[in-house]
Amino acid sequence: MTLKLVLEAEALAPFDLPDALHERYGGSFGVGRPRLVANFVSTIDGVVAIPNVPQSSQLIADGNDDDRFVMALLRAVADVIVIGSGTLHASPNSIWTSSRPYPVAQPSFAELRRRLKLSAEPDLAVATGSGDIDASHPALERGATVLTTDEGASKLRGKLPASCSISSTGPGPTVDMKRAVAFLHDSGRQRILTEAGPRIFGALVQAQLVDELFLTISPLLAGRTAGHRRPGLIDDVELLPEVRVRTRLLDLRHGATHTFFRYALDYEGRQPVG
Repeated sequence: MTLKLVLEAEALAPFDLPDALHERYGGSFGVGRPRLVANFVSTIDGVVAIPNVPQSSQLIADGNDDDRFVMALLRAVADVIVIGSGTLHASPNSIWTSSRPYPVAQPSFAELRRRLKLSAEPDLAVATGSGDIDASHPALERGATVLTTDEGASKLRGKLPASCSISSTGPGPTVDMKRAVAFLHDSGRQRILTEAGPRIFGALVQAQLVDELFLTISPLLAGRTAGHRRPGLIDDVELLPEVRVRTRLLDLRHGATHTFFRYALDYEGRQPVG
């Protein structure tokens, strides 16, 4: 099945996509560098995560094939994928490779990375202020950069696999996302994809670091009650009325059941992107 292009508001510099990916996406696709891009799936009523439900994003996505393809495509063009400790805990058997969400297209994703002169797989970076992560997680066994605080670094030193490295952003108690992103850029990882949850996304937006948002709208309704938190896109951060962040629609596509939005984020006082 091919995604149907509904609106392309701005001409975006396209990649040289393998034919199978061009056909599956329903046209051209490209992401600039440097760029920090976020990817989320949300229910119609705005829920992006259900605490205490493992891998709740899969439930919210309703197992959608198109959503898995878009996730894999974004991974396939990334230098590094950033997740938080909550995402790591909720996905005890996951590894964040380009083709894992959509393995049928693995040869095409590998070819795309070759054409873009990227390594075989994107790097992984895990943000944790406390350092409270499972050092035996398979994703860490494969190798990752742990973005943490001085306290977290002290807790993790000597416990992580040799394939991992630690970068502290300062005394904490939370990871300084400006310093974390600057570290990733300085180490050559210019195209950053975040699949972290709404708290880290909120911190990244507050720091004016997110350039684009890929948002999948699932046809499901999740519901909320006063006693159980079910966060939306941004959690634990207040923007309005003091902070004004506008979104600009760059691209709109839809599949059989899901709708796919691509937005640029424009920050008051910062040059527009996109």
